[in-house]
Amino acid sequence: MSWTPAAEPACGARDASAGIETIIEPHSRDLGGFSVRRVLPSPARRMVGPFVFFDEMGPAEFAPGTGIDVRPHPHINLATVTYLFEGEILHRDSLGSEQVIRPGEVNWMTAGRGIVHSERTPPARRATGQRLHGIQLWIALPRAHEESEPSFRHHDAAELPAIERDGARLRLLAGAAFGARSPVDARSPMFYADASLALGASVALPDEVAERAVYVVAGEIECGAHRIPAGRMVVLAAGAALLRAPAGARLMLLGGAALDGERHLWWNFVSSSLERIERAREDWRARRFPLVPGDETEFIPLPETR
Repeated sequence: MSWTPAAEPACGARDASAGIETIIEPHSRDLGGFSVRRVLPSPARRMVGPFVFFDEMGPAEFAPGTGIDVRPHPHINLATVTYLFEGEILHRDSLGSEQVIRPGEVNWMTAGRGIVHSERTPPARRATGQRLHGIQLWIALPRAHEESEPSFRHHDAAELPAIERDGARLRLLAGAAFGARSPVDARSPMFYADASLALGASVALPDEVAERAVYVVAGEIECGAHRIPAGRMVVLAAGAALLRAPAGARLMLLGGAALDGERHLWWNFVSSSLERIERAREDWRARRFPLVPGDETEFIPLPETR
């Protein structure tokens, strides 16, 4: 997805005694019948490990003949991750990739020194209409990989480790956790997982990495004395963290090592260098980024605000 500067999400309570550092309430935006909840960045927490951007898309119902049309736009020095619960999105990029992503699969695009992509509703789904719901992330690359060659990799659901224990079903989307390792090339120590908890089930978050969070997609969870409803992210303090779902829940679990230095974010650009972001701005304005095969005509103009 393309990011445009907007009002920042609000943040909630801190309770270190319950293992909670911050509770973040997203800022909702209506993109013409399509709701997006922006969780990261937040004034209270700009990032969690390498995760610098977190959006929940939908759920949204699209009538026949309608859909999403995110026109070609650029990225640098980051990886984008798309994961769907419902619906389909057609990804195209300047490497020539063309891939429909479906629920349970992962699209992992490494921008590196620069890439352009678009996201649209596939023609068949546009004809019939669909319900769309999913999560999009941006992950800052380590400095040593910021200017790497851009790449795109699609992972079917069957490639991703599935873990079941005590009423919890998890799919490990990236990184290493719960005794498993994802095939996704994450470039830094991290984990990202989709977890479904049955009534009364609990899950303990890995504590091998310094920074961890959980986003409640559906249901609610208990963390210490707190009950966290759907649509909230809990950033956890260091140490053990046990999450319980009294009536069942679906969660996104994420965490990673602290980044190797500050990251700057402007529009669709993330970098350790402000000069590099300025150069990317000028390259997009001058149309020096490559085109997206099959989607060469349209593009998102550079915002004039800084």
